Amino acid sequence: QVQLVESGGGLVQAGGSLRLSCTASGRSFSTSPMGWFRQPPGKDREFVAAISWSGGTTYYADSVKGRFTISRENAKNTVYLQMNSLKPEDTAVYYCAADSATGGRSWWGLHPELSRAYDYWGQGTQVTVSS
Repeated sequence: QVQLVESGGGLVQAGGSLRLSCTASGRSFSTSPMGWFRQPPGKDREFVAAISWSGGTTYYADSVKGRFTISRENAKNTVYLQMNSLKPEDTAVYYCAADSATGGRSWWGLHPELSRAYDYWGQGTQVTVSS
């Protein structure tokens, strides 16, 4: 059974930092793109960041560019999201996601922000930023 498990969420003051981790089990994603999404309270899920299988290419939502960094450690089947300079509007449940295709879908690089680019999803971890 394939599972993605997020950790590292919590309560932090504005301006603070958190590092989220997402560890996969059940299969290796070392050759697949992965991403982070979030769902703020009362809003739809939105794209945050994505990373190619090699880690050589990354994508970010404009709202987090310059503050968040996505990285991965394939040997540990883990993807990370380093979040700095957090703002109250970053409050959300954060989800990691993984593409099942080796190397990723042919169009992943064109639209890494689409939910349908990913086949596996974690249960989410809550991040709350107080003002």
